[in-house]
Amino acid sequence: MMMVRKQTMKLFKKVAGLVAPPPKLTVSQWADKHRVLSKESSAEHGKWNTDRAPYQREIMDAVNDPETGEIVVMSSAQVGKSEIINNTIGYYIDYDPSPMLLMQPTLEMAEAYSKDRIAAMIRDTPNLSKKVNSPKAKDGNNTLLQKKFAGGHLTLVGANSPSSLASRPVRIVLADEVDRFPPSAGTEGDPLSLAQKRTKTFWNSKWISVSTPTVKGASRIEAEYEESTKEEWCVSCPSCGKFQPYVWAQIRFESVTMECSSCKEQHTEVEWKSRPGKWIARNPEAKKRGFHLNALASPWEKWAKIIDEFKEAKRKGIETLKTWVNTTLGESWEEKTNDQDHDKLISRRIRYECEVPKDVLVLTAGVDVQDDRLKIEVVGWGIDEISYGIYYKIFYGDPGQDAVWNQVDTFLMNDFIRNDGVNLSISAVCVDSGGHYTNEVYDFCKAREHRRIFAIKGRGGPGVAYINKPSKVGRQSVHLFTIGVNEGKDIIYSRLKNEFENKPGYCFFPVEKEKGYDEAYFIGLTSERKVTRFVKSAIKIEWIKKSSGIRNEPLDLRNYALAALRILNPDMKYLVENNLTGNVFNQTTKTKRKRKRRVLSKGV
Repeated sequence: MMMVRKQTMKLFKKVAGLVAPPPKLTVSQWADKHRVLSKESSAEHGKWNTDRAPYQREIMDAVNDPETGEIVVMSSAQVGKSEIINNTIGYYIDYDPSPMLLMQPTLEMAEAYSKDRIAAMIRDTPNLSKKVNSPKAKDGNNTLLQKKFAGGHLTLVGANSPSSLASRPVRIVLADEVDRFPPSAGTEGDPLSLAQKRTKTFWNSKWISVSTPTVKGASRIEAEYEESTKEEWCVSCPSCGKFQPYVWAQIRFESVTMECSSCKEQHTEVEWKSRPGKWIARNPEAKKRGFHLNALASPWEKWAKIIDEFKEAKRKGIETLKTWVNTTLGESWEEKTNDQDHDKLISRRIRYECEVPKDVLVLTAGVDVQDDRLKIEVVGWGIDEISYGIYYKIFYGDPGQDAVWNQVDTFLMNDFIRNDGVNLSISAVCVDSGGHYTNEVYDFCKAREHRRIFAIKGRGGPGVAYINKPSKVGRQSVHLFTIGVNEGKDIIYSRLKNEFENKPGYCFFPVEKEKGYDEAYFIGLTSERKVTRFVKSAIKIEWIKKSSGIRNEPLDLRNYALAALRILNPDMKYLVENNLTGNVFNQTTKTKRKRKRRVLSKGV
């Protein structure tokens, strides 16, 4: 009788085990139990272990908190934020099937993420490969941008593609690198707002935003973080036990240690990272969970390397330092001011005592078209894009007639004498086609593309690449380059602030009157300022004139000359090592005419 009872109980437990729901798991528990890291996407491939980077646990498990609908992660690179996204996706595919949307800044980036990250994770994690069919299957359930499984799907989209953001209910939205999202998906409006509308039919929806920040006041992720619990990963001091975040200002370069904010004792990276850690909220009453991380906390980044990278970034200048602050500290870059002092630049002018200084390797030019004149700036470039203003000229005339264009053409074919006797010719030119004389610009450039005289069109707004692939336009089938003028102005203004002649990007200007760099030039060069505004819940960044009466052509021309250099893309170090100049780019020009240099009487 006892034996029968035992067998009955055993059978009952077996049946109960078959019908009982699975044990409750959080995202981190699921990852520790099932996730496998792939060789092509991880330096430490194999079974996942959250304890390797313990700060990830709370972020992942916040997804399972029924009281939390939104999660924000503002962080540096190399802290595992992509794997947090991947584990969340894996959890919902395997354990809690739901419709999901993963947003990348562009459709191309979504495709790359699908190939490099999602496909590998599904392939190498058995619990996922059982749920998602092989991409080789002919049922269409596993395509590049959509993975279907029982109870849900994962759709990958680009924030720049309005069609991919069309209405379709989803429960989980994961937005990756949101600071690189365009302000509008085509003409449809803010891509984040469009995606958020998809979740309205789900009472238990989740919204997860992840990104490195960019510019203060224009950073989406920072704006979201400021409205959140504002949590920081804190570790206890090996000496006094006080919990505190990793702070760059407390890092000591010589000893490669961090000083405690309380007892002032200094401890090594190994000592700090072996201590207990926890998330501490600065705004605990907020409903939105927000987490901030920097690379000092990462097990994959060494402090000595971070210090070396900081020193190198600082040496290279503001642009590189800005990137370092964003991607290493996970902090937005705050411009002290985006106004430029034209008086200070005037006082910085020097006497060349020659036409072109000896350190100039390449000459480029920009041409601006007005209704009654053409303006030109010729700029010389040396190592590290140190620049030298060579000539700023105005050619008066009707751009609808050939006469003024012929004068400009003759000027652009001149050779310019360097102080060591070498004759330099202009290697690339950008001509603005955005005014009232588009066809005239196209005609001029089409006949001279073999001399690298290119038509360009400026495009404002954030997220526009500085140099884009040219397209063929007009009846002339001319190559037209689209130039991200905002990025160019950012570069120029940061370089004008550089006061050290040996630093990359320093700008030299001549004092000689005939070169054209008078007060009016510098007023025009510093005529704009950058403003950030929120328009219809989206961030809008604009460069505007300080005063309506100021002419901004000098700023535009410097932008075009820099764009011409970037299009040419010369290897400056190679030129120096082989005692060459930018003239090597002109040696194959079949129609290059040798003309004796002369200063045109129409030039002002």
